[in-house]
Amino acid sequence: MTVGPVNGFTPFAAGVIRPEGPMQAGAATSPLGAKDAEGTGFGARISGAIDDLAAAQSKASESAKAFELGRETDLASVMVDQQISSLGFQFALNVRNKALGAYRDIMNMPV
Repeated sequence: MTVGPVNGFTPFAAGVIRPEGPMQAGAATSPLGAKDAEGTGFGARISGAIDDLAAAQSKASESAKAFELGRETDLASVMVDQQISSLGFQFALNVRNKALGAYRDIMNMPV
């Protein structure tokens, strides 16, 4: 499945999410510190995703400001920027909640 850019936004840009093929039976998983096939580790991908989120929020803020000042006349593009920012934030919040839940589960495991 190929996902193309929507109004210049590529959903799989800069390590946010990479579409992977289906998991194969017996496929080994790599530890968190290991580098993947593209040469980036887990921390670099998370950092890149946070940077992309910050850029999307900044772009949404700038486009809303430009619309309010009359420099931008296309309301649809402003709303798309706002939705991209909102969805990115919700995604980041859910990832944080899942990671925190996993950490709590591990810390509450009996030894």
